[in-house]
Amino acid sequence: MEILKIVITIIFVIDCIALSAVVLMQEGKSAGLGTIAGMADTYWGQNRGRSMEGTLVKVTKILAALFIILAAVLNLKVFA
Repeated sequence: MEILKIVITIIFVIDCIALSAVVLMQEGKSAGLGTIAGMADTYWGQNRGRSMEGTLVKVTKILAALFIILAAVLNLKVFA
């Protein structure tokens, strides 16, 4: 059981570092004054899901879910 806890802890640490890096790679959500004039509806705004920004959002969601699951598993009393 102790080896399993070590392996899960290592995966948890790697997930924490990856999640931090992916969040820092994302652009800010504020579009500035362009949203007032309606300029936010550009080609890149419409195709955000297929762009690098869309990929980063998907990866962030996956890493965050993995973070929550691993934190819950590590908090179980099985490893005590």
